[in-house]
Amino acid sequence: MSFTLKRGDRLVLATHNAGKLAEFKDLLADFGLDIVSAGELGLPEPEETGTTFVENARLKAHAAASATGQMALSDDSGISVDALDGAPGVYTADWAGVPRDFGKAMQKVEDLLREKGATDPARRTAQFNAVLCLAHPDGTDMLFTGIASGTLVWPPRGESGHGYDPMFRPDGHELTFGEMKAEEKHSWAPGEEGLSHRARAFAKFVEAVF
Repeated sequence: MSFTLKRGDRLVLATHNAGKLAEFKDLLADFGLDIVSAGELGLPEPEETGTTFVENARLKAHAAASATGQMALSDDSGISVDALDGAPGVYTADWAGVPRDFGKAMQKVEDLLREKGATDPARRTAQFNAVLCLAHPDGTDMLFTGIASGTLVWPPRGESGHGYDPMFRPDGHELTFGEMKAEEKHSWAPGEEGLSHRARAFAKFVEAVF
C-alpha cells in the first residue's frame, strides 16, 4: 500500500460538484495526473450521514475508492459562522436546498445574523473549513485540513467562486472570495500556505503524497 502519486497516475475526485471539480483541476493542473470525477464516472452520490467534516470526507472518498479500485480524493467543506454557534457547518450545502440555491443560503445566514443583531463586522466572523481525504482501495486513508478565517459582508460581492464565496472576505483582504480570480483565491505554491481553506489543505496533501 502506498499513497505516493506520480505523473500519469489516475486519481478519482470524489465529487459531483462542478465548482469543486473546477477548483481541484486548477490546483492539480501541474502534476500530470489522470483526473476523473465520481460524477463523470456515473458513480452514485453517497449519503453524507456524518456529523463532522472528517466523517463526510471519509464517506465520499472510500465510496469512490471502493467502486473504482483507484485512489480517490474527496473534500468536505463548509462555512462556520461564530455568531450562529458554528452553523451551518457540515450542513452548508443543505442550507442551499435542492436544487442548490446559494443566493437563498446566503440570505438565510444574513437573516439569522440580523436576528441576533450581528451587524458590526466584529460579530460577523466566520471560518471556511476543508477536510481532504485520500482513500486507498484497501480501506486506509490520509486526512488533510485547512481553515480560512474572515468576515461576512452584505450584500454579497462578486461572481467568481461558488457557494458562500461572495459574502466571505478573508482576513487581511478587501475583496471577497467571490471577487477574486481563481489564482488569487487558491494562491498555492510549494512552501506556501495558500489563501483559501481548500488551498491550505491541498498544500498539506501535496507535501505528503508527491
